[in-house]
Amino acid sequence: MFERFIAAFLGAKLGKLAEFEPLAKHTTLRVGGPARVFVQPKDKADFVKIVKLARELQLQFKVLGKGSNLLASDELFEGVVIQTDKGLTDISIEATRVTAGAGVSDIKLAQHVARAGLSGIEFLSGIPGTIGGAVFMNAGAYLKEIADVLVRVQVLNEQNEVVWLDKADLNLAYRQSIFQQQPKLLILEAVLQLEPGDADEILAMIKSRKAKRVKSQPLELASAGSTFRNPAGHTAWQLIADAGLRGYSVGGAMVSQKHTNFVVNVGGATAQELADVILHVQNTVYEYAGLLMHQEVEFFNWGMK
Repeated sequence: MFERFIAAFLGAKLGKLAEFEPLAKHTTLRVGGPARVFVQPKDKADFVKIVKLARELQLQFKVLGKGSNLLASDELFEGVVIQTDKGLTDISIEATRVTAGAGVSDIKLAQHVARAGLSGIEFLSGIPGTIGGAVFMNAGAYLKEIADVLVRVQVLNEQNEVVWLDKADLNLAYRQSIFQQQPKLLILEAVLQLEPGDADEILAMIKSRKAKRVKSQPLELASAGSTFRNPAGHTAWQLIADAGLRGYSVGGAMVSQKHTNFVVNVGGATAQELADVILHVQNTVYEYAGLLMHQEVEFFNWGMK
């Protein structure tokens, strides 16, 4: 089936393709085994064709943005990985309404609209993922989240139809959306409603927040960002620190000394070592505080883990 997929992909010139591509090259944790087939569609239309092709051939597939919220196992993924951050990157602005492709960088979009004098997504300037991932997770920071500005989302459904879903249809909650509940709904683009603002002031805020993150977060090391969601009434980093886990390590994987809700790859970590640290933190905090912390990081290609 892979041969048929590859032949059809190349014949239709749907973008770039590689076989046995290491996912470690495409995740911010810098780990992950090879994907049997790895593709980068040229645009949204090609993305839709690729998904239809994979579904017709009954090949499992994974949509990947910047790989910033993903812990891919060290094993071979016997499927197709479709990366969106090179092709689904269109941005359009009409007055205060912004439409962005699923592969658009959160950071670049925040800066782009800031320069256009639009306010409302400054919080995205510190999230190293894509708009597709931000909608999927209802990402947020600084007491703001995508749900605050989202109007509607264009998706490819299980029947391979391109349709629009309104915000009210998305079951948005803290770090949750319908896309986690129905993973066969694939995000193509999102429409955001922003507000007029002063470009210089917005850009200054973004710069100031970046400086604070540099001081408080281990941005110099490979990570997936925040590892756990905050349990109601608590902060994850405080729970982890209080449980005595600051600096806990297995091989090249470690709980950051700088910010305990970051599990970092200090160099040469395997995916298994990172998983071991994450699960140890989860179990230890549960034993210490009686609270089950839910992972923000998605475990991918781990079988039953």
